[in-house]
Amino acid sequence: MKLDRRHFIEKVFGTVTGVGVVASLYAMKRTWDPLPGIAAAGFTTLDMTKYTKYNHLYMEVWRGKPIFIIKKSTSMLKDMNSARNKYKKQDVSRDIVIDDSHFLMCIGICTHLGCIPAYRSQYENFACACHGAMYDFSGMVTKPPAPRGFDIPPFKRNGNKLILGLDSPEYQKLVKEHATLNKA
Repeated sequence: MKLDRRHFIEKVFGTVTGVGVVASLYAMKRTWDPLPGIAAAGFTTLDMTKYTKYNHLYMEVWRGKPIFIIKKSTSMLKDMNSARNKYKKQDVSRDIVIDDSHFLMCIGICTHLGCIPAYRSQYENFACACHGAMYDFSGMVTKPPAPRGFDIPPFKRNGNKLILGLDSPEYQKLVKEHATLNKA
């Protein structure tokens, strides 16, 4: 009888322990999962048809970071392809083209120390007031100390919309061509 009682107690103890372990693991997983609101904030959809003005800075927010969007005019496109543009290859590869319109879409944070540069539409460039870095209208550095151009957030194209936060072959092409170093 002692053996039967001992086996019963062992099985009960084993069952209670197993249930406790499963409950603990479930609770730990729940605490590690992001809240639904935070998970939803990871993606931002941009309808590119609403950006109609040329040479105008539009700002959106993605994951707490400013996203700069500029619709490029025909004169800007001519400047990009001119012989005096030393960043020609990267400027063209950084454009997002939707319905024959060229857009700059980048994270608007200076790659030097993380400031937010101001867009000067009359000069078609960005100027960072903190340390004097300057960027052209394609987001490339024209005056140091910034080490590289603005980063481009990961995006997926869906017709006339861009979904920020999703990886896509189009974005991977930008990374491969060194048009962005962003790994967000």
